Amino acid sequence: MTNLERLKLELSNKQYYTDSEYTVFLEENNLVPSSTYSKATNQISLLETVISILETLSNDVDMMRKIDSKEITSIDQAYKYLAQRITSLKGRILEIQESQEENTGNIRPLFFTR
Repeated sequence: MTNLERLKLELSNKQYYTDSEYTVFLEENNLVPSSTYSKATNQISLLETVISILETLSNDVDMMRKIDSKEITSIDQAYKYLAQRITSLKGRILEIQESQEENTGNIRPLFFTR
């Protein structure tokens, strides 16, 4: 599976943009669209690409509503959905980064105070 195909899968195969536009988003996040997707090396960049796409949709929720017309009925609902999805993705990225740091031995000590 290529990075472009994996991006579309992450977006539930919703065609918010054309493949050439998706390619620009991928390249902005240092991914080659035609390269084979590797979870170990590309997952964070792919999730950052999804966030970039969702942030552009939050600037024009009408475009999202045209594609997701059955699930999203109002601009307010669309904006809330996008905000929740972006927050969720940022949380996943942090979890992945922390997991990678633990695997490499870079554990940040926690200090508890009263």
